[in-house]
Amino acid sequence: MPRDPRYDILFEPVRIGPVTTRNRFYQVPHCTGMGWVRPRTLAEMRGVKAEGGWGVVCTEYCSIHPASDDQLHISATLWDESDIRAHRLMTDKVHAHGALAGAELWFGGARSANLATRLVSFDVASMPNAVGHPFQTRAMDKTDIRDFRRWHRKAALRAREAGFDIVYVYATHGYLLAHFLDPETNTRGDEYGGSLENRTRLVRELIEETKEAVGDRCAVAVRFAADEKIGEDGQPVTGERREMLAMMAEMPDLWDINIADYSLEMGASRFVKEGALEPYMAFVRSVTTKPVVTVGRFTSPDTMVRMVKAGITDLIGAARPSIADPFLPKKIEEGRPEDIRECIGCNICYSGDSLSVPIRCTQNPTMGEEWRQGWHPETIRPKGSDGQVLIVGAGPAGLEAARALGLRGYRVALAEATRVLGGRVVREAALPGMREYIRVRDYREGQILKMPNVEVFRESRLSAADVLAFGAAHVCIATGARWRRDLFTGKRFEAVADAGAQVLTPDDIMDGALPTGPTVVYDADGYYMGGVIAERLRAAGLEVTLVTPHDRVSHWAEHTGEGWRVPGHLMRLGIRLMTAHAMKWFDGATATIACEHSGREEVLPASGLVLAGQRAPVDDLYAALRYAPDGTDAELPFTLTRIGDCEAPAIIAAATYAGHRYAQNLDRAIDIDLPIRHDRIDVGLVAPADWAAAAE
Repeated sequence: MPRDPRYDILFEPVRIGPVTTRNRFYQVPHCTGMGWVRPRTLAEMRGVKAEGGWGVVCTEYCSIHPASDDQLHISATLWDESDIRAHRLMTDKVHAHGALAGAELWFGGARSANLATRLVSFDVASMPNAVGHPFQTRAMDKTDIRDFRRWHRKAALRAREAGFDIVYVYATHGYLLAHFLDPETNTRGDEYGGSLENRTRLVRELIEETKEAVGDRCAVAVRFAADEKIGEDGQPVTGERREMLAMMAEMPDLWDINIADYSLEMGASRFVKEGALEPYMAFVRSVTTKPVVTVGRFTSPDTMVRMVKAGITDLIGAARPSIADPFLPKKIEEGRPEDIRECIGCNICYSGDSLSVPIRCTQNPTMGEEWRQGWHPETIRPKGSDGQVLIVGAGPAGLEAARALGLRGYRVALAEATRVLGGRVVREAALPGMREYIRVRDYREGQILKMPNVEVFRESRLSAADVLAFGAAHVCIATGARWRRDLFTGKRFEAVADAGAQVLTPDDIMDGALPTGPTVVYDADGYYMGGVIAERLRAAGLEVTLVTPHDRVSHWAEHTGEGWRVPGHLMRLGIRLMTAHAMKWFDGATATIACEHSGREEVLPASGLVLAGQRAPVDDLYAALRYAPDGTDAELPFTLTRIGDCEAPAIIAAATYAGHRYAQNLDRAIDIDLPIRHDRIDVGLVAPADWAAAAE
């Protein structure tokens, strides 16, 4: 279909200093968990985005010197000639599709403990490590500042040599340059402290020196916060930021604008919706003539157009939407925005950085697998046989398997026991703040409806006899999991309540059941479920205490950024929080809990207990097919596989990945001893004698 003319403005070229981007789609710098460790994985992933129509594709931040080391996190580096060669892998792939490549130069200051390099960190002043490591920085003297400026300039030259078209001065997010700008952290008495002019001096010097270094070959961008400090959501505390921006307004070629509150800037959809930075951007375009880019988890082309026409931004910045759908721009350009795989704001991508592993995505299971497994978000190899596939269960794993197999050209029958497709996604999306998770179901159902080779059978609960009679060549069981009414106590599952006590699970709450009085929600899961169930019960008017054995509420959600907001949110709703306490017993009137550190017990009055602990796979159909009555493997006329929560309960991203992996690997020979490619430095073969000589 032709592009809707309403969206023509999104495909206008934009001049950025000496370079021009082909459209307004700008993938801002974002972490990947790939960095210097996995350069081929990184290059292939960024190249796919350029193929998908993004006009600019940037790196994650690139450390300019070993004194800015962020391990355990895996980021990029621009320290030496080897880094130039590694980055050239990316820029070549980006350029092959007509896009510009951007490099964000980074120096962490107090946020870098330099745990790997063991160099002493320095910052504008002596201060504690900003992420809790037991180290402090030294205050930068004039020699340190001269060294830093030289390192930054040399890194800019390396970026140019590596083929980058845009080079960043990174002056936000609590790193070194942000501390020079901040009147509270910058307590210096020299020409780099005190007045606004002095506090901006280092940033201004870096802009000038970077522009001089890269010449007319590259544009220079500045990443900058539009507000001074964190306030209420949507109510900027601008402080002197307008004056500061006006002072430097025409110096760089591009302003990349974010805000002080990172938990709002990249907030999870439970708390933050599309376009949340708009109030903070209100003044920016009025003080500079240079192009501006900002983010807002934009997935709607109508919102994008409005942002440009309203003068909020010149370029549509994106990290998460470009991960969920690397082909988002091309789908708008080709007149098929309904095919966009919309970001759900779960921030599983962000967890990859905090866990030091390559990013993954709930919506896009190919993310991070472009090089390692050769997966592509839009294309897939054709079927290898004419056999029909029966998939039992239309949750996230079953839906993705059906979609991907249908794309391969297989005849697929998808059988769902209920009337509604989506499984756990539909149920969880009805909980407080979880509405956007329904996009996991909606995207896949919409794609399947276009495929005549995929049949969907609703209200079709199948027995083993039904499956055997169906006549498929391949059978995939994706029947999910259910929350347990007991708890894993370290070695086994055990009951924690009297028989007859009112013990419910998240499944019961999602089915519409409610406790009858004061309730303890025990969250041993540690992700979002305990918190949203507590919120659901509180909305029903119940008195709720959330107890967790972990030291923080929703502790794993810290990896997705939700953990920064969950405790305060629940407390404002009137939910009592008790951390580091284990559930010992519930008798129907009281819950006995014990401190994880001291063992001291406490009794809470409660007539109901909701256990958000662990789940049990619903694998009875799989077992009935797999095993003969005597327990031996049954002889089957089809291949049999279980996937997703039915195999091993996990997060929704793991379920969509499992469905996609099944579809990719069907009829494919997989070496179980080495099932994936390994992106690492190959030092070559070294004979034992050489090692002995080196040791001597």
